Amino acid sequence: MNPERFPLDGKRVVSYAIWDRRGGVEDYVIIALEALRPHAERIVAVVNGPLDDSGRSALERVVDDIIVRPNVGFDIAAHRDALDHLGETLETYDEVLLCNDTWFAPVRPFAPIFERMDAEELDLWGMTDHPRLEPNPFTGSGVLQEHLQSFWIAARRSVHQSALWHDYWAGVPDFETYEDAVQRHEVLFTQLFREHGFVARAAFPHTEFPSDHPALFNADLLLDAGCPLLKRRPLFHFPPFLGRHGVIDKWTIEKVAEGDYPVEVILRNLSRNVEPRVMNTNLALHDVLPETDVSYDAAAPLRIVAVLHIFYVEMTNDMIDLVGALPGSYDLVVTTPDEERAAAIESILAERPRAGRTTTVRVLASNDGRDQSAFLVACRDILLSGNYDLVVKLHSKKTPQDGFAVGRHFASQQFTNLLNSPGYAANLVSLFQREPGLGIVYPPMIHIGYPTMGRGWWSNKPGFAEWCEKLGIRVPLDEISPLAPYGSMYVARPEALRLLAQHEWSFDDFGGSDAYRDGGLAHILERMPSYAAAELGYHTRTVSTAEYLSLSHTSMEFNLDQMSATTQGDLVDRVLLIKQAGYVGEGRLRDFVRMYFSLHPRVGQRLGWTIDPQNRFVRIASRLRPRRPR
Repeated sequence: MNPERFPLDGKRVVSYAIWDRRGGVEDYVIIALEALRPHAERIVAVVNGPLDDSGRSALERVVDDIIVRPNVGFDIAAHRDALDHLGETLETYDEVLLCNDTWFAPVRPFAPIFERMDAEELDLWGMTDHPRLEPNPFTGSGVLQEHLQSFWIAARRSVHQSALWHDYWAGVPDFETYEDAVQRHEVLFTQLFREHGFVARAAFPHTEFPSDHPALFNADLLLDAGCPLLKRRPLFHFPPFLGRHGVIDKWTIEKVAEGDYPVEVILRNLSRNVEPRVMNTNLALHDVLPETDVSYDAAAPLRIVAVLHIFYVEMTNDMIDLVGALPGSYDLVVTTPDEERAAAIESILAERPRAGRTTTVRVLASNDGRDQSAFLVACRDILLSGNYDLVVKLHSKKTPQDGFAVGRHFASQQFTNLLNSPGYAANLVSLFQREPGLGIVYPPMIHIGYPTMGRGWWSNKPGFAEWCEKLGIRVPLDEISPLAPYGSMYVARPEALRLLAQHEWSFDDFGGSDAYRDGGLAHILERMPSYAAAELGYHTRTVSTAEYLSLSHTSMEFNLDQMSATTQGDLVDRVLLIKQAGYVGEGRLRDFVRMYFSLHPRVGQRLGWTIDPQNRFVRIASRLRPRRPR
């Protein structure tokens, strides 16, 4: 028995690597470090990139040393610099733990794991491991050796006082890519020390689980086995890939909730750092609400204001009926473009004394920007007042330019999925009572009648990114289509909209009526609420009635089935194949379509496109013209 293989005195030093896109320190990091504190004599926090004053202050409460370094070399270089910082003092510790901020903990207690692993005779241990794979998935050939996963590596004195350890870390470069970090460190590290006779073992080896990557594919089973960590990756990984492997993150979150870890901390971190549509998909943040109230707490009412922008006066009664479904009392604010409409609306409201607890009609200085400017300019004082817990944003909607049937469905899709009945509305409001971190709720993406799927950004993404920078929104943007309230109707916490509301917009910012188009400010702002809310840590839920879901799902299932018939493989294979061709209007896909339309001009003309003498796409009139939702 080698005594250096046991942390007999229990002296442990931790190197904890941190990276934050904002230069701060998130709550989940502090919670993890606080949980490690009873099991470590010394904790060194290594921050890759900048660290602001609030982040430093938070870390100082829970760690002993703070190292701030350039964001190069990933967590591996961070640990290298931490070991240099420790220098000869490392020999006074029985164990050094190298870990990072890629997990939430303690989703289960740390103590049993430390006690179990302290009792084992070994040199290195990790929380989980990865099996041997042939061929190597990174190269397509060779072997990926079995290895401990580097987000948690503990080394006993027998290792960290060896010449091999010293020489290894002295030679660690600043890896430039994730693939290099895995292949040239994570895999080789375990293999190297095993080849020199050191014993390396995982606390939760893959052999005890039904997949080769339990941290990714069996997170719920790891929790059942007592693993104190939940890796963040399965919660933000590419949704089709998780679907391929049957990973249901919603079940994992429900498993976390069985313990003492605050789920809202997970949701807050993911909101700020994951593309909103990816988060919405992976965590299944869509609720099909019943028409009968099953969840509203009348003893804890929320202060609600309904803000209605009414252009079509004849819709006033219908809109008042909608907000009349809200539980309890509410204040009503109506905006409209001119005095004539205001007088007609006030006349209607006078005949409906129960339309709101208080009722105000505001005449806009301009209708430029339509409902967006009415909300953010004319009602800015309401949003910033602090007087309300929820704001309901609706506007009269007909969409006449898209034809009767399409416009009727779009309006129904918005109104019924928000306030279909008193019971339904009560259940929607109860979502906010249940989840303090819920920022905004709205219907799912419109797709019946519109080619929105795959085109949700339209031409708004460049301008959207510019406004995010101006407003201080650093949430990653979704690649294909934003998670957004298409139609611009929703229920939200005013605080979740603060980044939008506190900016001093003017009607002039929106331009004239000709500026109300894709790429214009109004269409950019239509797509922004979830991203503005997420920057502040609020998450989004989409909601629908059971009837709408039956319409939407059957349509979407048929359409996906039709599209999937054109390529081989599963959904991941199909998506990656199509992406290799490029997106519509750019790259090889554009060239392919140009070639196809040149060979088959009638097909192009039927779809509304032709090729001009300069070999450019030209739009022509077509009864099949795709519609953008307004």
